[in-house]
Amino acid sequence: MAAFDNLSNPSEYLAYWGKTYRNELLTNILPFWMKYGLDKENGGYFTCLDRDGTLMDSTKSVWFQGRFAFILADAYNRVEKNEEWLKACKNGIDFIEKHCSDTDGRMFFEVTATGIPVRKRRYVFSETFAAIAMAHYSLASGDKSYAEKAVHLFKQVLHYKNTPGLLESKFREGLVTKGHSFCMILIDTAARIREAVNDPILTQQIDDSIAELRRDFIHPEFKAILETVGPNGEFIDSIAGRTINPGHSIETAWFILEEAKYRGWDSQLKEMGLQILNWSWDWGWDKTYGGINYFKDCKNFPPPRVLARYEVLVATMRGGYRYALRLPSDWRRQISRNAQTNKRLHV
Repeated sequence: MAAFDNLSNPSEYLAYWGKTYRNELLTNILPFWMKYGLDKENGGYFTCLDRDGTLMDSTKSVWFQGRFAFILADAYNRVEKNEEWLKACKNGIDFIEKHCSDTDGRMFFEVTATGIPVRKRRYVFSETFAAIAMAHYSLASGDKSYAEKAVHLFKQVLHYKNTPGLLESKFREGLVTKGHSFCMILIDTAARIREAVNDPILTQQIDDSIAELRRDFIHPEFKAILETVGPNGEFIDSIAGRTINPGHSIETAWFILEEAKYRGWDSQLKEMGLQILNWSWDWGWDKTYGGINYFKDCKNFPPPRVLARYEVLVATMRGGYRYALRLPSDWRRQISRNAQTNKRLHV
């Protein structure tokens, strides 16, 4: 049996894929982004590139500034001491510090190529990604001031999280909720910063987030993590409340297993992480076409986005009613075939 498929020999299997992914990182992914993604004029990174490197939009995602700076620092720390990666990492962090924060200390979501604000959202994920970039740049460069900046930024995130009214709610007063994504990202953010500086608040927040996951977001009756719950973990029987995001949940399993490993393979955390992973894989894997489904409904209702398909069909036929017979024949066949195939949905 080939090494890439030989699960009966785990060491050989992992060695094969480790070498394969390392090669992909070093010969494809990092060279592509180093060549096309670096903004050598304004600093930071372009984030909207075509497969051939063509710039499609110069607007810069602030999330990506932090995430790519972190990847570069992490690659420097774990893969090889490539000074170009370290220099490019600092380029991104400098851009973040110079252009990506508002006057209230919150970070923007998008800025122009030169750093002019484009959009600011209610999330604080820009801050979490910037923090892990700074922490790992501190490890790579030896400049401990960036670890201190990372902790300061993390504490600022917690201040916004824990102070009512500072962050805009997703819904109005008719629906009071909290989201899984905020809970789970704090686990990984704290863990990544802790690799550079062991401030007590980091492990404390990991403990708090894991406890919150157990108490409020893990719903054994559905064998799932729910993305949106009530303030105390109440099940909300609505589209938002029934939503499972298998990818998010698999990430959460990964973060918990990383923490289990950090704690000497803590048995309870290991069991928790593996249970979430197994549940999420069962919900997420598309048994027909492969790949991971984006969203699932915990009661197995169809995703609401299916309605848009029928708007397209109706608009095409009605908009061209007088000229229906003039529509290309393959269009007419596709519309009729699709309607017949899906008439059982009663839409």
